[in-house]
Amino acid sequence: MTQSSQTRPLDALAIATVVGLCLCWGFNQVAIKFTIHEIPPTIQAAARSFFGAVLVGAWALFRGTPLFKRDRTLVPGIIAGILFALEFLLMARGLIWTTATRGTLFVYTAPFFVVLGSRWVIPGDRFHLAQWLGLVLSFAGMVVAFGLPTPAADPRQLFGDVMLVGAAIAWAATTLVIKASPLNQVSPEKNLLYQLVVSAPLLAIAAPIFGEHIDAVPSTIALATLAYQVVWVVSITFLVWFALVVRYSASRLSAFTFLTPLFGVAAGHLVLNEPLTLPFAVAVALVAIGLVLVNRPR
Repeated sequence: MTQSSQTRPLDALAIATVVGLCLCWGFNQVAIKFTIHEIPPTIQAAARSFFGAVLVGAWALFRGTPLFKRDRTLVPGIIAGILFALEFLLMARGLIWTTATRGTLFVYTAPFFVVLGSRWVIPGDRFHLAQWLGLVLSFAGMVVAFGLPTPAADPRQLFGDVMLVGAAIAWAATTLVIKASPLNQVSPEKNLLYQLVVSAPLLAIAAPIFGEHIDAVPSTIALATLAYQVVWVVSITFLVWFALVVRYSASRLSAFTFLTPLFGVAAGHLVLNEPLTLPFAVAVALVAIGLVLVNRPR
């Protein structure tokens, strides 16, 4: 693991790539809305992990990517897989107790946890004042877009909020485990397979424990949107994301995920005819300014 790979700022190609990923993930939020009433969220997550593992594993074998080489990645790989499962489990269950708007804001505190964690596990990847200001401005843009959350209405909503913050911590921890362990030296296929293979059975076990089940054969639209999540989101965009995590600064890269919920709003406008407002335009401007500051040379 080289110091440059831990702290490398994003170049133009990396920025274009991660913006494209956030765009895809924003549309994925709409895909989940189409599916969630027919395929519950934890079952969706388990299916994504299982079928995604099949596709990514087949691709790795086709390319001749070494998957079973002794490279000291087994333990961190299992930890990353458990964190990956925990992230989606907490997200799915937390949204039962709290609102989608509050959930979005709490989940996307993840970049702050990445930056804070990097101070200990990736000492060279520390933010200075300008980068912290950029991070705060980007998060402020999300607050403008979704509204400042009011105090929790009841203890159950507060419990849901805490679960969403837990999902953010698990997301950030997954990134940091990859960046600060031998996982940073292996192929993105192996990185992703650890998470999919470990998370699939954990999520499959969790679904019936929490009372999730499918009452009828899902519609063609539900199956098509699930296929989109498996084939495109998990098997391709996640693969590209982990390739970026290995090559560039985790802190700077994570800051770009603030774009995902904004793209989700835009996708809702295009697909579901949801309205766009002036605060949304202000939010986009704040996020953009924040990202410029985050990626300024130190």
